[in-house]
Amino acid sequence: MSEHFRLVSANLASGKADPRRFRELVEHLGADVVAVQELAATQAAALAQALPFGRLEPGSHSTGMGIALRKPGSASHVPLPHRGGWVANFTPDGAPAAVEILNVHILAPHIMPTWRTAAARRAQFRALETYLSATPRQCRIVVGDLNSTSLWPGYRRLRRWLGDAAVEVAGREGRRPSRTWRPHRRLPRLLRIDHVLTTGLTAHQVRVLPIDGSDHSAVMVELSVGG
Repeated sequence: MSEHFRLVSANLASGKADPRRFRELVEHLGADVVAVQELAATQAAALAQALPFGRLEPGSHSTGMGIALRKPGSASHVPLPHRGGWVANFTPDGAPAAVEILNVHILAPHIMPTWRTAAARRAQFRALETYLSATPRQCRIVVGDLNSTSLWPGYRRLRRWLGDAAVEVAGREGRRPSRTWRPHRRLPRLLRIDHVLTTGLTAHQVRVLPIDGSDHSAVMVELSVGG
């Protein structure tokens, strides 16, 4: 089934995640696409060794982002309020259509002052919905750290446009989707705030795996075009 491909989303905690161990995780998972948030320069260099295509833009203070690809594909910046996103077009081997992958990182709600952060988050989600409305695609993925559980209004608005891969797979398997974030590495995961939302694709497998040094876990989704 050559049209199947694997996508990984990972928040790398602004350089705290171990670059070599993360590269090894990506290689172990056989990822074709990796969307990263809070990307530092050393992490970008390690990831590019495993997936040399796409575009990685490391930064400081949680600004670094990018999309790494196993095979050539276009990648560009998408302006959003307060923190932009990255979009790539990727055609899986044997697939009848290209897939657009939009990597986003929504502001965390606890940043002070919270009233200003709440307004900024609303602006980010509104701009994201505007982008989705203005650029319809047959196959699309919105992926990343949304800093929102399934109860948050921003997430629920996106679900009007897109399905949730983790919910789809968990429903078939008779379980709840796995949580992705923990406040400390010694504590259990508390919240599911990292998401892979899709349209025009079928999710076959979802795995949530720890990232050495990060408070977020990696989300790996195996997908195929159609469904």
